[in-house]
Amino acid sequence: MKIAVATNAGGLEDSVSSVFGRCQSYTIIEADNGEITDVTVIPNQFASAVHGAGIQAGQFVAGQGVKAVISGNFGPNVAAIFQQSGIETVVAQGTVKDVVERYLKGELQSSSHQSFMGGGKGHRMHPPVPQPPPPSPVQSGPPADRKEEMAMLEEELRRMEDMLEDMKKRIEELKK
Repeated sequence: MKIAVATNAGGLEDSVSSVFGRCQSYTIIEADNGEITDVTVIPNQFASAVHGAGIQAGQFVAGQGVKAVISGNFGPNVAAIFQQSGIETVVAQGTVKDVVERYLKGELQSSSHQSFMGGGKGHRMHPPVPQPPPPSPVQSGPPADRKEEMAMLEEELRRMEDMLEDMKKRIEELKK
């Protein structure tokens, strides 16, 4: 079985990247009978793409013959690519070795059935933030679920801030 992990520098001791499409590398792991048998690191040639990094990276990774992909986050377009290709997606954080071993033991669940937005710092993917309907001429006042919408937006903001913090740390690492 082949598993792709979105990584920063790559390898078993690296951490799982909080982003899929713009991560720096993919660590491709081959496993047999629950044991890691081979590890290959492939640079992400689409990390600095102006547009469509996730889609291009998703198509590339799908072409590697993987059965599962692990990342801290999947955008909706790349999630659709993997779903259509029958590739399992798993949202996780930690070292590559630890996360892959947990996956092989069945301790991590597939995220294939979930909506994909936000992420970072080990958060499970949550459904997209619902957008209020456009105001109509007869509608007046706030939406009925204003407090619920505000709570959802605040949670999404926290996840985005976590991702931004991860990106800032990675930039600092690359500067060294």
